[in-house]
Amino acid sequence: MTKPCPCGSGKEHVECCRPYISGEKPAPTAEALMRSRYSAYVLKELDYLKQSLAPEALKDHDDTSVREWADSAQWLGLEIHETWGGGQEDDAGIVEFSARYAIDGEELTHRERSQFKRIGDHWRYLDGNMVSGPPIKKEPKIGRNEPCPCGSGKKYKKCCGK
Repeated sequence: MTKPCPCGSGKEHVECCRPYISGEKPAPTAEALMRSRYSAYVLKELDYLKQSLAPEALKDHDDTSVREWADSAQWLGLEIHETWGGGQEDDAGIVEFSARYAIDGEELTHRERSQFKRIGDHWRYLDGNMVSGPPIKKEPKIGRNEPCPCGSGKKYKKCCGK
């Protein structure tokens, strides 16, 4: 039975991230490594997450916290926003992505600009910086012609919506 790849590429997992995670072949680009690392979180392939780190990133790696995050999260999807470099002929690359997940029923988004570098034939994750997006309002939007929530009896646009 075939399954779609968790990375959202639209390909079958065995033809997309599986060969990289299994070590059958190296990821050809920084984006392919990013996608395979996301899939590894979804599938709890934690050894791959550690193996795909650059040597300088290993000093900050904590097996326990990686396992806790992978185990506690329900992974909901990956979106690649932009890539800079990271191609088959490059030695460095940056991938900006958002990974959606839920913990205890609360949906969250991790947006990061990740740095990658090529070591020999293998791309490795070097570091990442959080990228903040626009603020997210969780309360329902009040329509201009709806009653004002302050209880005045006026329309919102004529009261607190001025």
